[in-house]
Amino acid sequence: MVEFALPKNSKIQKGHSYPAPAGATRTKTFKVYRWSPDDGENPRTDEYTIDLDKCGPMVLDAIIHIKNDIDSTLTFRRSCREGICGSCAMNIDGTNTLACLKPIEDIKGDAKIYPLPHMEVVKDLVPDLTHAYAQYASVEPWIKSEELPPPDKERLQTPEERAKLDGLYECILCFCCTTSCPSYWWNSDRYLGPATLLQAYRWIADSRDDAKGERLDDLEDPFRLYRCHTIMNCTNTCPKGLNPAKAIAETKKLMVERQG
Repeated sequence: MVEFALPKNSKIQKGHSYPAPAGATRTKTFKVYRWSPDDGENPRTDEYTIDLDKCGPMVLDAIIHIKNDIDSTLTFRRSCREGICGSCAMNIDGTNTLACLKPIEDIKGDAKIYPLPHMEVVKDLVPDLTHAYAQYASVEPWIKSEELPPPDKERLQTPEERAKLDGLYECILCFCCTTSCPSYWWNSDRYLGPATLLQAYRWIADSRDDAKGERLDDLEDPFRLYRCHTIMNCTNTCPKGLNPAKAIAETKKLMVERQG
């Protein structure tokens, strides 16, 4: 479990409370983080007690119901609702996950909903991912080859070569793993974090890429790679069941092999 950490110099206050509608027999209370850069107020948690018979089974369904039918000012990201886009990543019941994949029935008691921890907040449940995406771009996540692509076919791989990408290409860049990592919390200015490092290894492991040495050189730094202390929060929280810690370990292993 990742305990949510407050933004710097902030104190969460108790906010507004919205009771369940009359006649509701199956209810649940959602305590939702609220903050706007426009009103000069401290962050707060608003409480929404909803009729579960009026929404779908996932936390995202509940949040959409709140916005559509109770409080239109609530701000959050969402898109595919299928666990593919990564837009609705947030901290739910103390764990970073995707709201569209989190069943409401799995939450005991009140549901506590916060933005991804240790990130600047744009508004309410929307974290500012500008820095994280810039770090992702810095590892140049595309094939770098000395040869032009074949004019009439794809760049081919053997089944064994292709299998090495399993557990890597499925990453949807939701950054649940990165924002669960204490090393990233304290060193995000220089440490790339689990999501970006998994993506970096995805290209290092790709047989079609000719820049393996260059990519490893780029990661040979006391902070960019080696701030990982194998805490394993990243692997434990990944909503896609991936293992960023293993990808980081494989990268470190390659570093040792090339030096030996």
